[in-house]
Amino acid sequence: MTLKFDRAMFLGLAVGTVVPLAVILAILHFRGKQDPAAQLVLKAKRVELVERMRVALASASEAEKSAVMAITDEDSLAYASQASAATATVEQGRRELESLLEPGGTQKEKETLAQFSRAFLDFQRIDKELLILAVRNTNIKAYSLAFGPAAATIKEMDGSLARVVAAHGNSTSADDLKVMRLTDGARLAALRLLALLPPHIAEESDQKMDEMEAVMTKEDQMVRQNLESLAAIPGLSGNADLTTAAARYAQFAELRAQILKLSRENTNVRSLTISLSQKRKVMLICQDALAGLEQLIQEEPVAGLPQHAPVSPR
Repeated sequence: MTLKFDRAMFLGLAVGTVVPLAVILAILHFRGKQDPAAQLVLKAKRVELVERMRVALASASEAEKSAVMAITDEDSLAYASQASAATATVEQGRRELESLLEPGGTQKEKETLAQFSRAFLDFQRIDKELLILAVRNTNIKAYSLAFGPAAATIKEMDGSLARVVAAHGNSTSADDLKVMRLTDGARLAALRLLALLPPHIAEESDQKMDEMEAVMTKEDQMVRQNLESLAAIPGLSGNADLTTAAARYAQFAELRAQILKLSRENTNVRSLTISLSQKRKVMLICQDALAGLEQLIQEEPVAGLPQHAPVSPR
């Protein structure tokens, strides 16, 4: 009987000791979570992450714009690489912040981060498309061809035809007047063709490019017809200047085909349009979401500190 009593007493004492101990440990654990210093560190860490993301997001946007505006492939690629690296920094911060908010963030903070995450997915999608276009620089290459080799061939053609005219300019014979009319026609049509290239390169609308190319086709036909008619005149058979003019125009025709192909790809114009419209809009949404999230974190109460007291991550 005494043994049974002693065991009962022991069990009672054990239960009476263990249960309060468990309660005490739970209270201590809870108090640890509510420790003002620990809360302050966590809060500062969250604010630091948001600020880092905002800076990286702005850096990504600036690098993207530089990639769009760069005039060489090397510069475009370098800026595109910088933009991609900054975007990766934002994504890394987003994941870290998500893991910090998951156990202890408020519902509003989680919703705001989710809003940012959705917008940032759009940001990444648009950025990828934009940078692929920007580094190809087809419009810049088209301009380089138009104002360089294409303009040079037309200048040489024009000079050759001017010498043809000069050789027949002192006569009023029917053939000489015909030579003057045909050379003037070829020269003017070629110059009009050259002048149509820059507007085509700058144009965004396919329909308007179609219209310009229709005009170019007519001008091209006029040049060719006039050159063929000149070659058929007996006094110009085998003329060196006329042969040179025809050869230079053939070179120009090849260059024009290359220019129009590059112009049709329109990568610089398209990337600039995307940058100023779609990219700008989603960038503002992302920055607004991060600004709102930072404010929510700053406003989290911390025991022992005035409510809404600002927290510096440094």
